[in-house]
Amino acid sequence: MTTYYKNFKNKTAIITGGASGLGAGIAKILAEQGAIISLIDINSSNLQKTKKTIDSIGNENSYYVCDVTNMEEVKKTISLIERDMQKIDILVNAAGVIGAGNLENLETSSLEDWDATYSINVKGTAIVSEEVASKMKKRNYGKIINISSHGGKYPNPDNPAYAASKAAVINLTQSFAMKWAKNNINVNVLCPGSIWTPMWEKNAEKTKQNDKSKSHMTPREIFLKFIDDNCPMQREQTTEDIGNAVAFFASDNSLNITGQSLNINGGTIMD
Repeated sequence: MTTYYKNFKNKTAIITGGASGLGAGIAKILAEQGAIISLIDINSSNLQKTKKTIDSIGNENSYYVCDVTNMEEVKKTISLIERDMQKIDILVNAAGVIGAGNLENLETSSLEDWDATYSINVKGTAIVSEEVASKMKKRNYGKIINISSHGGKYPNPDNPAYAASKAAVINLTQSFAMKWAKNNINVNVLCPGSIWTPMWEKNAEKTKQNDKSKSHMTPREIFLKFIDDNCPMQREQTTEDIGNAVAFFASDNSLNITGQSLNINGGTIMD
């Protein structure tokens, strides 16, 4: 039987990219610890499914269809959330893409990939953070946790746009941490390793198409082989791993930690 801790009872959290994948997994972990969640995504049907899942844990949560790259939409959405919840304690920027929609058919980053990754991964994180921070400042309290990737810490000749965008998220985190320290807002970033999400499945499909030696393998098999070949601990990372780290950074156990990046990758990248 799972024991749920109420570390975040009466705390409110916004999670972008909350409709599926990593965002949905993080939402579940925070909900299990008592947080009231506001999910943001552009996928309405998946938002409803995730809300139903986390509602079953205990609280009545909410969702908002919003494009994080659209400043006017973000302003309107954050104002609605503040009105409905009275306050915003935690922001998790989990919205992200690995490239444009046709990435699996390309051998390297196209102009569309650069536009997509920077627009969502970097600009989206900046827009939402700035707007939420403006609300947090009024209470002189807040926790912002960005989701980057360990891929932002090493070269990626196959997808330089994605790697560069994730490196930018790390630097953006440090800039915001310094900017808002005087407002008692902690800003940190997580760098996940290899997690079986729709994004990784898409990447495995691309590998299957471009690497004849792996054409007989399923995307999941390609993923597990990658783990065996590259991860010292030889086990995949999970959304629960990331959610638990988010919970630490969102808690008052991390009051003196800001501007830091934490790798969660089984030792694949160490710094």
